[in-house]
Parts: sequence; structure tokens; C-alpha cells
Amino acid sequence: MNVLVGLVGSDESVKTLRQTVDRTHDVGDDLTVAVVEKPESKRSQEEMVEQAEELLADADVEAEIVTLEGDPGSALVDYAEQGEFDQLVIGGGTLSPMGKIQLGPITEFVLLNAPTTVKLVR
Repeated sequence: MNVLVGLVGSDESVKTLRQTVDRTHDVGDDLTVAVVEKPESKRSQEEMVEQAEELLADADVEAEIVTLEGDPGSALVDYAEQGEFDQLVIGGGTLSPMGKIQLGPITEFVLLNAPTTVKLVR
């Protein structure tokens, strides 16, 4: 399976990356890591690239890492449209006090507009 994982610098992105790298190691998917810029994130785009490189090296998984500019949701959807990806993996979603999932604007945009199957990691 050809998998694209989108990262924005949040804790959810790190969790998503770890789970995706572990799965890739186990089943041998082709993996592309797309790091988008979101200025208000905990980690910069460069920090996320470094973290991705470390996690991939530790798991002995080869993947292409790309950095995307512009609006994060649009950039991920546009990149997914250009490639032949079977799945787009993103992190996001928090639980409301009532126990319902709340999606951020990037996650919601990707879920509604991606041209391929989207896997949401919470």
C-alpha cells in the first residue's frame, strides 16, 4: 500500500507518525511523510522533519520526506491528488466533555476534500 502521512507539528502528529512507522515496518508499506507548516504548532517544520528522520532511522524504515508550504489542509490534499496514494493518514480530533469527537479545521478539511481514503489517528 502506498501511504502518505501528514504532519503539522502537534503531539497528535508525533503519535500518528509513530503508529504509521510501526505499521510500515510490520507490513512493508511504501511511505511518504509530508510535513506542513503551521506557525502556531508546538514544533517547527524543521523539528518535525528531524523527528521523522529519527523515527524512521530507529525503525529501519525508508520513506520520502517532503515539506509543503501554504495552507496546511490544502497543501496535504493537493499533494495527495498529485500522487498515487492508497491512504492518507492524519492525526487529530479531541473529545468534547460529552464524549464526542471534535475536529480541528485542518483535519476537517482533509477528511472532506482528500481524493483518497483518510485514516484518522486519535
